[in-house]
Amino acid sequence: MPKETLNSRQRVHMAIEHKETDRMPIDLGVHFSTGISVFAYKNLREYLGLDTGKIEIADCIQLLARVDDDIIDLFHIDTMLLNPPWPETGSWNPRDDYNFIVPSTFTPHKNDNGSWELSYNGQHMYMPEGGFFFDGGGPDFYGMDEDKKLALFAKRAEKLHKETDKFIMMMGFTGFFYDIEFACKMLLEPDECKRGNEIQLKNSIEQFDKINRLMGKYIDSIEVNSDLGTQMNLMCTPDSYIEICYPYLKKFCDHVHNTSNIKIFMHSCGAISSALPYICDAGVDAINPVQISAKGMEPNMLKEKFGDKICFWGGGCNTQEVLWCKTPDEIKAHVKNLIGIFKPNGGFVFNQVHNIMGNVPPENIVAMLNTAYENSFF
Repeated sequence: MPKETLNSRQRVHMAIEHKETDRMPIDLGVHFSTGISVFAYKNLREYLGLDTGKIEIADCIQLLARVDDDIIDLFHIDTMLLNPPWPETGSWNPRDDYNFIVPSTFTPHKNDNGSWELSYNGQHMYMPEGGFFFDGGGPDFYGMDEDKKLALFAKRAEKLHKETDKFIMMMGFTGFFYDIEFACKMLLEPDECKRGNEIQLKNSIEQFDKINRLMGKYIDSIEVNSDLGTQMNLMCTPDSYIEICYPYLKKFCDHVHNTSNIKIFMHSCGAISSALPYICDAGVDAINPVQISAKGMEPNMLKEKFGDKICFWGGGCNTQEVLWCKTPDEIKAHVKNLIGIFKPNGGFVFNQVHNIMGNVPPENIVAMLNTAYENSFF
């Protein structure tokens, strides 16, 4: 293989900025939409002959694994999850020989029908027998007040920045669009939506400023969440998005860019191509997960229209129709083709489309990640 000339943090920053790099960056698990199910992760480690005794659940709703250093090194991953390990832990055995480290606050109970349920801090979660993730609310299992939690994150950010060269991200900001109910409200009560977003903008700026003071020199990106799309189209009309969401997103992005060197990563699933011009103009640096199976999200079109305006973070393997069900050779060809589209001229961080689900065969994951690295150099 060609020789690497950049470290991971440099590589990702330069890719986002559309600058020339030694190779395409690769992500696995920097965000809770770019990771891997603990079930698939356990199977992967077992397949590779690695220890499976200390697998930690980092996201207790989607049941995502914290990706360990040995996997990061093996597959040349350029990112690392910021979220600190749980301060106090327990163990959970959902079924068979799947045993995971969980926060001590995560205490689901098993029903007679084999399903799992948990209620915590007013949020209720449910997983059917044989399931791979919970449905329902998303409580914060750190179990501490905001200031103490932010101090924990800041300490972790400093440690990762000084002891690794990995790109890290602080999740948890809004993109000023919320859900399908908000989309309906945008049509029926637009002025109230604007007032709400005005308040949210003030709160988001205050929250960012606090995070910037605590750990701004140690983190590389923040995430704004704005799931805009269905499989076929935007949840809202483009006009209502331009009027009610875009102005506040732009003001927030402007503030972040004017007060820091932190990049802005937006998560939005679905068919969002009609909103991308405004997302780009607002100042979002990277878009994820690049759902290439959705209508109007054809890779060639996306690269041609927006490739010089935003970094595509994802889109490297179709998880809905390919990763879980095709052969390793088919996956290699699929991934190589997508890299050939997204990689030229930079502006691409390789990741599959959303999380690797629990039923994905380990040989398929290996095929995807090895192919990514083998085709990453310029």
